[in-house]
Amino acid sequence: MRMLGASTLIAEFFIIGFAGLVAMRTSDLSVSTVWTVSGIAMVLCVLLCGFLTRPGGVQLGWVFQIALIASGFVVPVMFFLGACFAALWWASMHFGKKIDEAKARFAAQAAPEPDAA
Repeated sequence: MRMLGASTLIAEFFIIGFAGLVAMRTSDLSVSTVWTVSGIAMVLCVLLCGFLTRPGGVQLGWVFQIALIASGFVVPVMFFLGACFAALWWASMHFGKKIDEAKARFAAQAAPEPDAA
């Protein structure tokens, strides 16, 4: 789950950077405001990668996905991209959990059994 979630967040890091470039040219916001918000969001992407395995990490990821969709009010294409990344986030969490469970089952089967002596 952590690997797939982190991959999604790193991809969002780049999308936020590109959306910042678009917002800088097309919105009425100042350049410093756009890059302050974009920079904070980009740093949160990277930090959230480390918090995925901690309690509340996945929930923070969902909050981040909602914020990414809401950024569509500044850059309209982000409504679509935010929804796509929210779907990727869901898939990362859903299938990542299944992969983790399968890895745990495989490791338990492959572990040598102690001798009953």
